[in-house]
Amino acid sequence: MKKAYIYTVPAIGAALIAVLAQITIPIGPVPFTLQNFAIGLIATVFRPREAVLSVALYLLLGGIGLPVFAGGAAGFHVLVGPSAGYLWFDLVYAGLASYLTHTNSGVVRIFLSNLLGDSLVFVGGILSLHFLAGMPLDKALAVGVIPFILPDLGKIIAISFIGRPLLQRLSSQPYFSNK
Repeated sequence: MKKAYIYTVPAIGAALIAVLAQITIPIGPVPFTLQNFAIGLIATVFRPREAVLSVALYLLLGGIGLPVFAGGAAGFHVLVGPSAGYLWFDLVYAGLASYLTHTNSGVVRIFLSNLLGDSLVFVGGILSLHFLAGMPLDKALAVGVIPFILPDLGKIIAISFIGRPLLQRLSSQPYFSNK
């Protein structure tokens, strides 16, 4: 029974990311999406291995051509394009935030864990915009971080208040009892 969780939990996580990545608002070279909301929620509730596998499976699905990336984008070129750093650093976000949260984590700990993970995604995004898109660092910061600060804080607050009761509710389930 426990083996089934190893395979199904990352698949459910990847599906959640793929669905929420489709909710986009184009605001420049980097669209506003709910993709990192899904990743934060997954990182809060899943164990580190399954959280990272969820994101890895999502990246694999998009890389092989399924339209799971923001706005229905797909293909290997997205994984090496100007916004690739955001996608690759989602792996770090999922692993780190999941490692830092546990079943008994409070709202503040969940918030800080997700804030740290999301901040690292911004670092990856700035790096890819700078090196892959050839943007100066100040412009990469202006288009790839500044417009997203307040929306991402809102998403992280929502993750914190949704994730806490979700963790408590799921803690009676075999997979989640050791988170």
